[in-house]
Amino acid sequence: MKHLLNLLAAIALVVWGTHLVRTGVLRVFGANLRTLLARSMGNRFTAALSGMGVTALVQSSTATSLMTSSFVGQGLITLPAALAVMRGADVGTALMSVLFSFDLSWLSPLFIFVGVVLFIRRQANAAGRVGEALIGLGLMLLALEMVVQASGPMLASPAIRAVLGSVSSDITLEIILGAALAVLAYSSLAIVLLIAAMAASGVVPLDVALGLVLGANLGSGLVAVLTTARSAVEVRQVTVGNLVFKVMGVVIVAPFIGLWLRHVQPLLPSATQGVVLFHLAYNVIISVGFIGFTQWVAKWVARLMPRPEGNQRHRPHHLDPSALSTPSLAISCAAREALHQADVVETMLLGMLQVIRHDDQPLAERLRKMDDEVDTLYSSIKYYLTQISREALGEEESRRWADIISFTINMEQVGDIIERVLQDIEEKKISKGREFSEAGMAEIVELHERLVGNLRLGMSVFLNGNVRDAQRLLEEKVRFRELERAYAATHLMRLSDRAVQSMETSSLHIDLISDLKRINSHMCSIAYPILESAGALAPSRLRATGDA
Repeated sequence: MKHLLNLLAAIALVVWGTHLVRTGVLRVFGANLRTLLARSMGNRFTAALSGMGVTALVQSSTATSLMTSSFVGQGLITLPAALAVMRGADVGTALMSVLFSFDLSWLSPLFIFVGVVLFIRRQANAAGRVGEALIGLGLMLLALEMVVQASGPMLASPAIRAVLGSVSSDITLEIILGAALAVLAYSSLAIVLLIAAMAASGVVPLDVALGLVLGANLGSGLVAVLTTARSAVEVRQVTVGNLVFKVMGVVIVAPFIGLWLRHVQPLLPSATQGVVLFHLAYNVIISVGFIGFTQWVAKWVARLMPRPEGNQRHRPHHLDPSALSTPSLAISCAAREALHQADVVETMLLGMLQVIRHDDQPLAERLRKMDDEVDTLYSSIKYYLTQISREALGEEESRRWADIISFTINMEQVGDIIERVLQDIEEKKISKGREFSEAGMAEIVELHERLVGNLRLGMSVFLNGNVRDAQRLLEEKVRFRELERAYAATHLMRLSDRAVQSMETSSLHIDLISDLKRINSHMCSIAYPILESAGALAPSRLRATGDA
């Protein structure tokens, strides 16, 4: 039992080390790596080379797959180019497994020591993240040594030998087991290294190890498919296409395991080299041999998973799941999506005046449905932000995180108010054939123009954080409040003169200018976090943030 626990602990340590390397590298170089990928799509071969380099750095073809899928989802690259990137990504993972197969155990204490020193002393900056990656590398090397030490005594167990004997009789079972291990570990690299270590110590026969390697490669494709299962169709097309290539490779390579054992393995110094070089050969074959089929596979996947024609604008445009491992980049993605939400609100606001002026009921119905889009974007942005590791955010990024949440809440509430205003216009004006007085309509138009200007100013404040613009926004809040009170008073004067149109629309007019003031208050609330962080917000203003 003790040896089994030691083996399980070593496996867990390999997986955890891989995770530390991946997160550390992505947090430091994530934005640069994404730029490298995006700029290398000129042809299939440069795309494959960039995929190879990025994957070698992040130690995960799954991470590269998520980045590439997000580019396709945003319309930045085509599906064939993305599949070419993945051909190189698989080779990158295989090359790293060859590197780690050498005896690098002497580097383990050095990496861990230097990594811990950097992480403790510079935890909040790039040096700390590099330290995190070094700790991961050190743990991986240490864990591989532990696998060899723990697996040896287990060979004496008759039960273990019986289980291995049953597995070795069926290549299909070996592939399924290898795929399951890769899915559970979320890393084919970790599993291939584990299989190589176990083959070297005799825990598994070499023929079984090679079958498990094929399964691990298949499992890495399954991990990417499962990770993007709820993403847009364009994103899922990449991972499914990559899985198609892996299945084709397994089908072609599996029958030649015997030839490898007879003709190649005798030329190699150890079982470890046999496993990792077989892994590399498999990925080179499906990458170089199949790179000419990216167009064909892309067309087949596009027919299998067609893009839906409708409701495309309702989904988020900028919330890139692969950016979550680079918190600063994820914050930027969320901010861009928040501005997209504000654009939808601006469309609703502009259309609202057309409904009031021209009694356009079909437009009113379309605009009210757009509030569902605003609500959907708010929920998506909020969920996306909760997935960002708050511990990985610096002080400025944490403040930006809170600003985005506040901005999207205000936009969502503005959308709700506009929806309610449109409903009131339909029920109290359009259906009853009533009209505002000329003076009343002029007041509404002026307030609406100020609202549109304040919304655009608020979006600028949110985007740039300009303190002077934030102060102007607060000044506009005061002016708007004064106008609302003045127009309420002039409306009462028209009522005292017994103007028929004013009397018929009195309740609607008062409610409308009150709702416009509430909309303006939400827009001007964007200024408070900016001014507070700059120390330019008076204490009285802090107490007044809830005032309408």
